[in-house]
Amino acid sequence: MTQSLPPQPTDGNPFAQQPGAVPPAPVAPPRGNVVLGVVAAVVVALVTAGVYGAIVGATEYEIGYAAVGVGFLVGLAAGRIGGSNPVLPVISAVLSLGAVYLGQLIGIAAIGADLAGLSFTEMFVDHFDLITEGWKETADAMTFLFLAIGAFVAFSGAKKAAA
Repeated sequence: MTQSLPPQPTDGNPFAQQPGAVPPAPVAPPRGNVVLGVVAAVVVALVTAGVYGAIVGATEYEIGYAAVGVGFLVGLAAGRIGGSNPVLPVISAVLSLGAVYLGQLIGIAAIGADLAGLSFTEMFVDHFDLITEGWKETADAMTFLFLAIGAFVAFSGAKKAAA
């Protein structure tokens, strides 16, 4: 019942690799799938719009860094997953505009729901016309600056993430 053992390495390390053994190559993450990049950017845009809206609703202020974060995360998702397709930065910028705008509407709805004594859902669904009217009345230069900053950061973030 003797078993033949493989020869021990000459340097005294019993854990050294045996000659001829090659480790498997690491699997590269999926990249370059434009459709998957767009889907990821849409999901991130919707999630960050909700977070941005919650921040606006809780603080009753538009916060520029949050708009930058929305744009950055949307661009990052599109660029990392979608690759270097030249259409992804443009799509990221458009999605970021929509996400910041939706976040501002969510914030206005949260504030309005508190003031009117309604639930957020009731305010957002049943009184959406009041929310958009409130956005138009409160929109100023800073509002449009936040929209532009978010779009710019998304555009440049998607280009950098794909590199």
